[in-house]
Amino acid sequence: MFEMAQTRGDEIRALQDRIHGMQRTRLDDRRLPTSSALSELLPGGALAAGASYVIEGSTALALELLREPSRAGSWCAIVGMPDLGVEAAAAAGIELERLVLVPHPAEQWFAVVSALIDAVAVVLVRPPTGKRVGEAAATRLAARLRQREAVLVATGDWPRAQARLTVPESDWAGIGAGFGHLAARQLTVAASSPAWQGRTRSRRLWLPDARGAVSPVAAREVVVREVVREVERAAGRASRHAAVG
Repeated sequence: MFEMAQTRGDEIRALQDRIHGMQRTRLDDRRLPTSSALSELLPGGALAAGASYVIEGSTALALELLREPSRAGSWCAIVGMPDLGVEAAAAAGIELERLVLVPHPAEQWFAVVSALIDAVAVVLVRPPTGKRVGEAAATRLAARLRQREAVLVATGDWPRAQARLTVPESDWAGIGAGFGHLAARQLTVAASSPAWQGRTRSRRLWLPDARGAVSPVAAREVVVREVVREVERAAGRASRHAAVG
């Protein structure tokens, strides 16, 4: 793992040389390995080399996109996320020896992202609050992504994204009647893409499940969840009725 507080040309070039020398895998058919739980939510069923993606509402979901490329031997970078430490990256299954962290890029964040695209396979970036990425800048960076066959994942708005994944619903499991601890979380992940001509896809996932992994929620579990919610709603209505009476 490397931490860079600011952009220095010689340090970036040295990093690029080292990563290129250590990179163990080549991109196959211009695609990167993808979690099977997320493949149905991505155009072509995988991360396309040279493309950008937007993740909204879940840092864990963004890290999941880095996990399989990292395990396959690709280098990854995380830019502008100082609240995300090495423990969280390791828990997400990212190989720390092939991870570059730039927690505080400050005003140089776009230049840092551009430089890292020359060196690593996947860059996860959180654009600074209030900083909008313009079409011209996104176009230049898209050309760089295609040239280097890299992937960009943004946790904020990003023009020309190949797909946008959002989390409209999230529920934690493990809490009992005033006791217990958070053991697992279910997410509804909705995906949209220009390639789907206005159609959207959604999937219910455990992220994480009781083992700390990512897995689809079985249809039976979805039904049980809806029944439990209906029971809770009915109990709430009965309680309100009793209070009024």
